[in-house]
Parts: sequence; structure tokens; C-alpha cells
Amino acid sequence: MFRRERSIPLRGSAAALCNNLSVLQLPVRNLTHFGVVHGPSAQLLSAAPEGVPLAQRQLQAKEGAGVSPPLITQVHWCVLPFRVLLVLTSHRGIQMYESDGSVMVYWHALDAGDASLVQAVFARGIAASGHFICVGMWSGRVLVFDIPAKGPNIVLSEELAGHQTPITDIATEPAQGQDCVADMVTADDSGLLCVWQSGPEFKLLTRIPGFGVPCPSVQLWQGTVAAGYGNGQVRLYEASTGTLHVQIDAHARAICALDLAPEVGKLLSAAEDTFVHIWQLSRSPEGGYIEVEHCHGECVPDTQVCGARFCDPSGSSFAVTGYDLAEILRFSSM
Repeated sequence: MFRRERSIPLRGSAAALCNNLSVLQLPVRNLTHFGVVHGPSAQLLSAAPEGVPLAQRQLQAKEGAGVSPPLITQVHWCVLPFRVLLVLTSHRGIQMYESDGSVMVYWHALDAGDASLVQAVFARGIAASGHFICVGMWSGRVLVFDIPAKGPNIVLSEELAGHQTPITDIATEPAQGQDCVADMVTADDSGLLCVWQSGPEFKLLTRIPGFGVPCPSVQLWQGTVAAGYGNGQVRLYEASTGTLHVQIDAHARAICALDLAPEVGKLLSAAEDTFVHIWQLSRSPEGGYIEVEHCHGECVPDTQVCGARFCDPSGSSFAVTGYDLAEILRFSSM
């Protein structure tokens, strides 16, 4: 069971975007960082365990070429082996900062040259894999940036072509040292999933076709892809083969966020039906099949939920954002 904790106040509402919450835990300093997008700005907040807000910072989207102020689409902390970068995507480009948002170390402008006049140009979907940061694009491409151990000498090393529609989300997990390991999955507006092996050259391993609804959020756990769809379903696939293991009719409306607590195999799903559910994933010892158990359901009344994340790797606490809600709601296990 989870109980409601002290909320963290925001300067404004979270924008009505899927995956609109990023969380970075700093156990050494006993702090948790939260990142939320609203319009042309992103709010970064630091909070102590009791939820006391200690610091706030506001980042603006870099203007780039264009008349109107650019809208931010996502903010996400990327934990690399040797450093942590904060990545911010918008309708103009990709901005990378030191983890506290104090210094911008890289700017990549979007090239609208291959977009039609009626097509929106934006970046969306952010994940770290090894010493690479991967960012999804409106065109369906995924940009792979090679990140040095320190400094601003970031290089665009590769562009992955597996999708024909805009990327919605990207998930990764550390490679376990096996051959041909599936350690990254990308999702798009058509519901198509592409599973990749990362490395100096990324390799497309398998494609999991969509079924007519978008896939706004995706996660990866021990070789299992967890995908949340616009019809409220959560589906679990074998990453290496694309085999469907489990289909859960988890929500009554579109899913807006999934998250995983990797230490314990807990999956969090949040949707526009105002509910946040927590599921326990496990593999059966006999056949190796994925088993799912429902652990908890939390209703956030009268709120269009747009982001939800675990606040620690053990899944003992989580946070939720909603449109027209000027606070981050926090819940912890009793």
C-alpha cells in the first residue's frame, strides 16, 4: 500500500504531454531532482526526502530559427557511466546541460529541410545507452550522440532509421554481457516498436508491429519490452524475438507514462483515466514466461495525469504530475 506524502509545489502546471516527469535520485546527497515541462520552459526542482523543496531552476528552450517561442517536448536526465546530463528537447532542437542545469554543454538545431509544410518539427524520446544518448525525431529517425567523459565535445555519431512516423519514447537497459543482447527499444506514433543492440554501430534486431494505436511510453526490463498504448493496454514482449507474453487491459483511457523499478521488477503505468497502477513482473522458473501481478492502484481525482515515475530503484515511492495541477504529487509505501 502507498500513502500520499507532502506535495512539491510548481510555479505552473505541467504541460499535457506524455512522459512529462523526469526523476533523478542522488542518494549521496539525500536529494531527489524532478523535471517538468510547461510551454517554452522546464522547471527543475530539488527536494529532500520529506518533500521540502530546496532549490528551483527554470530552463528556457533555445530560440533557434523561427518567429514564435519554441515549445519544449520533454526533459530527461541521462545517467551515463561517467557523468549525468540533463537533456531537453523542443520544436527547435536538442539542448544538453550539466545535471543541475547550470551550464549548457551542447546544442543541436533541428533541420526542417526534409519536413513538409504541414508537418510539425520536433524532437521527443530521450534515453542513455552506454556512453551514447539517443534522441527521437519527428521524422522517425533516432539520433545517436557520442558523449565524452567530460567537456562539450559531443558528436552526432549515427542516425537510426527504423520508423516512418514520429518517435514517442525510447527505453534502454544496461547490457548483461550476452551476445546479440537487446538493450534498447524505440516506439512511435503508429505503435511500431523497434528493438536494437547498442554499440559503436547500433543494430536493428527485431520490429514489433503496431495495431492501429500509438505507443506513447515504453520500458525495458531483463530482456522484456513493456509497452503502453493509446487504448489503455500494456503489452509485454520478448525483446529478442518480439513474441507477445502478456496483454493487460490496464486502463480505460490512453496510457501517458510507464516506468520501471529495475531492482525489483515493478512496473508503473499511468493514464488519462486518472489512475496509476503498479504491477509486479517476474519470470516463471519453469518455462521462463513473464508473470504479472497487480500490486496497487491509485486514483488522482479530477486530474489529467501526464507524467509518473518511481523515485527510487526499489519502487518504494513514486511521483505524479497532471495538467492544470501546480504541484508534483508524491506517494510512498506504508
